[in-house]
Amino acid sequence: MSFLLKKTPLTRTIFFASADIFFTGLAVWLAFLLRFDGNIPPQYVPFIFRMIALAVIFLIPIFYFNKLYSFSWSYVSASELISLFKAITISFIFLSVAIFISKYFPHFTNFPRSVIFISYILVFVFSGGIRLSKRIFFRILGSDRTVKKQRTLIAGAGDAGEQILRSIISADNSPYYPIGFVDDSRMKQGVSIHGLRVLGKISDIPKVAADKGVKQLIIALPSAANSVIKNAVELGRKAGIWRIKIVPPLAEIVRGKVSLRNLKTVQVGDLLGREPAPIDIKQIDNFIKNKTILITGAAGSIGSELSRQAVKFNPGLILLLDQDETGIFNIGKELKEDFSFLDVRSFVADIRDKESISKIFSEFRPQIIFHAAAYKHVPLMEENPDEAIKNNIFGTKVLADASISFGVESFVQISTDKAVNPTSVMGATKRVCEMICRASSQKNSAKFISVRFGNVLDSRGSVIPAFREQIRRGGPVEVTHPEMTRYFMLISEACLLVIQAGAMGKGGEVFVLDMGKPVKILDLAKDMIKLSGLKPDKEIAIVYTGTRPGEKLFEEILTAEEGTAATKNQKIFTARLAEINPPDLEKKLAEIESAVGRTSKEKLKQLLMSVI
Repeated sequence: MSFLLKKTPLTRTIFFASADIFFTGLAVWLAFLLRFDGNIPPQYVPFIFRMIALAVIFLIPIFYFNKLYSFSWSYVSASELISLFKAITISFIFLSVAIFISKYFPHFTNFPRSVIFISYILVFVFSGGIRLSKRIFFRILGSDRTVKKQRTLIAGAGDAGEQILRSIISADNSPYYPIGFVDDSRMKQGVSIHGLRVLGKISDIPKVAADKGVKQLIIALPSAANSVIKNAVELGRKAGIWRIKIVPPLAEIVRGKVSLRNLKTVQVGDLLGREPAPIDIKQIDNFIKNKTILITGAAGSIGSELSRQAVKFNPGLILLLDQDETGIFNIGKELKEDFSFLDVRSFVADIRDKESISKIFSEFRPQIIFHAAAYKHVPLMEENPDEAIKNNIFGTKVLADASISFGVESFVQISTDKAVNPTSVMGATKRVCEMICRASSQKNSAKFISVRFGNVLDSRGSVIPAFREQIRRGGPVEVTHPEMTRYFMLISEACLLVIQAGAMGKGGEVFVLDMGKPVKILDLAKDMIKLSGLKPDKEIAIVYTGTRPGEKLFEEILTAEEGTAATKNQKIFTARLAEINPPDLEKKLAEIESAVGRTSKEKLKQLLMSVI
């Protein structure tokens, strides 16, 4: 059939315009036939050709300007049919007026007016039919393209599930052959969506999979409780389905539109038990839109994800800064490809370099700073306290001073749970960074804010990539201590909450993100082994290596004296902290700065701890 051919935009426009002209003529002729019961009086024959000519003159340009020739044939949906209905209605209003005032028609006196209404209906049926023909053809007759596709069950018959199914139906090359849905809603049982039925509840996954020969499972529950998702994954595994894809949480999608591109393989983070974070999109939009944003440490795990999330809110200019040349090149290239309309500038620079930082601030005048640049590896910083102090503390001070000098509106510093009762150099330096931000906020109108949270899943150099590599090699998986626990967040969730906290902040706050329940590292290792289709301690061994210098068995989010105050966001709290004396802090920082590189590691650590 001709409509199976691949068409360029020009040939597609010519094809559909020609089809519209043909079917408009056919519709008008059939309208006259129906009006006169198949026997058109000779005196009305000239009216047919005149009406066809006028209809084409109005229809084709109006269709064109309503973009009815620039759609994707594979993705025709209700929105295109609504546009078609509006365009035909406007065209026939103009046609009716033209017939009424034209000298070629007897001013409606003897003109069969019902043919206008009949033609209107037929044009909509024909024009809509030709646009839906490809989908109807494959729906009725099927296609040999489904032979290589795998039978797929969709868990979730809500908006996300419907959008996923629509994407599968529309995509010529998707690997999925959908056979139906499962959903826990009573109202949806037995309901048909795009021709596929809801076959049962999520608990019925094993039975449905056995009855229907399911080979793949798509979990389309972006706003569901984590326990529901975990249960669906476990039932899928029980049914022998190893190809399981999941729609990310709404926090990752942000705008709520779901497609096959959003699907990802189930990761350990999907099973951690965290509930979706509420995000005030409008507040973030007002905070970011049209602003000049500077992100330091933009090549790192947090900085790069902050960049990806920030660009979704249409900043006027985004500045990416990092020492890592390759990393900053990669994130800059990624953003330019995905957001071609956006102005993205990349800088290879050291945050300790006052001259370089001043030059960037002077030229681009950033309004919002997200400061994610820091040395973070605890054992490594224990061995290199000089570098931790120079980079984390005095790099932050350089940025804070530049922000004050150049009138930055908001400065958001990424802190850590290791800054609470710090037992490590890294944690102590981050606590001092919080103090610098609070002191800077007291002496300036700019909003200096710190956001404190724990580990983010899959960040560079963290435990998840390490476990993944150990599993890939066949083990053993190395856990420091069987009772070691840590707080974990999805990196996308953490970054969105950081941006949300920045939008909420008035200045001087240390915000604390709700990290949920602490997770045993041992349980994390076992979950990752299971997700790889292997059995812990049988097919992959787990060994204990002992705690490293500066590590705690468990992390804290607050000191015993701090406590928190609630905010409007249930996942963000404010730590109640003691007041900062800026002159006293400056004096202590000057003392540490003079000691860097000139005193022993132990003496330097003592000086650092004396500040906090």
